[in-house]
Amino acid sequence: MKQRGRHRRQKRGRALRAFLAGTALALTAAATMISASQATVSKDPGGLKTLAGSAAEFRLRERLVPQATLDRLASGMGRPVGVRAVLDDADHSLRTPADCATADRAALPVEPAATRAYCWDAADTRGWRAGAVTTSGDADDDGHWGEHRVLLSGWTHAGRAGAPGLARVAFVDADDPDNLVYTWALLAVPVDGGRDYRGLASAVSGMTWYQGKLLVTTADGLYVYDLHRVQRATVDSGRVGKVPGGWSAHGYRYVLPAIGSYRPTPGAARPEAISLDRSTAPDSLVASERVSSDSDRHTRLWRYAFSADPARAGLLATDAAGEATATRAYETKTTDVSGVLSYGSNWYLDRAADDPAGHGTLWRQNTHDARATQCGTDESTSCWSGRAGSLSYWEETGEVWSQSGRMLYALPLSSIDRSLG
Repeated sequence: MKQRGRHRRQKRGRALRAFLAGTALALTAAATMISASQATVSKDPGGLKTLAGSAAEFRLRERLVPQATLDRLASGMGRPVGVRAVLDDADHSLRTPADCATADRAALPVEPAATRAYCWDAADTRGWRAGAVTTSGDADDDGHWGEHRVLLSGWTHAGRAGAPGLARVAFVDADDPDNLVYTWALLAVPVDGGRDYRGLASAVSGMTWYQGKLLVTTADGLYVYDLHRVQRATVDSGRVGKVPGGWSAHGYRYVLPAIGSYRPTPGAARPEAISLDRSTAPDSLVASERVSSDSDRHTRLWRYAFSADPARAGLLATDAAGEATATRAYETKTTDVSGVLSYGSNWYLDRAADDPAGHGTLWRQNTHDARATQCGTDESTSCWSGRAGSLSYWEETGEVWSQSGRMLYALPLSSIDRSLG
């Protein structure tokens, strides 16, 4: 992706920050109604503990799809397209808070308040569970992909007996903050040497878009997608894969076939939540696992380096055996982590609510201490979003993006730091 000059990036960044400062939304009314059962103070997990000599606990083995397989699929489906072509086909709109249901708005953070928020249409998301969010602020350091500002939102369909069904990603054109439009692409995996594909049948809990590659967490590890290789579906049906007359993607116009995966080696931790950290040199991928509050062990956090090889842009750095190894790892007493973010010396951990109808807790931890955002006269730490989700930091604008239920929202990282008790 061609980089623009620093002056242009700074100019666009200043203009956008000025716009956001002048148009911040008043979104606290629905979120400030906290019941007595929610007004609790979470136990302080203390500072992070550095894990030394534990690289084997976080090894991922890279498996790339053969180029011949991808070429055969493209030959059958037609020439792949990129993000711009998908955005040009946007046929849905996100709603502004005034048009969102009260129950949906109640899932927003209490403190700090969201400065931008949108909701998905209930009919378009019925039967689907919101997962991870990533942005063009992750993809490129100027915050744009080409000329566009873009959000990607991952969702998982509830399959039979509660098992995950299909997974999809919304490509959101965010150029106009007052009019976000989007369209869907199905996540898929090539099979039979590229003669067909199947749907990705796994819950999406984390996503990071970096230099043209989209990394998606699944029950098996990470799947890798190339956003230069989006395929068009040619048949509109509920089936997935090759069908009489062409190719179907469960009724969606686009399908993303995986180009590879990263699987944990035997005994290694599986990433549950991921995000990009642009404060390191070079940029790094941070990850966390999900450990329940009744477990007898602590939650591990770690990071991977990205490859410096231009031919492997967006892929993780691997050794001669094709394995990615953590460059740094920590342990935290915070449990039920569903979103992770690292910037500078601080880690931000999104802890899910104990009560499905309650609010979660957002902790900021480093190796010295831990602090949580607080709200109410009793200094409650149950102030974060109702159904905690992934975290993504858009460095160009200073915003953190997340998703809770049908609400997609953003707020400044600086406001999170100011709200810490």
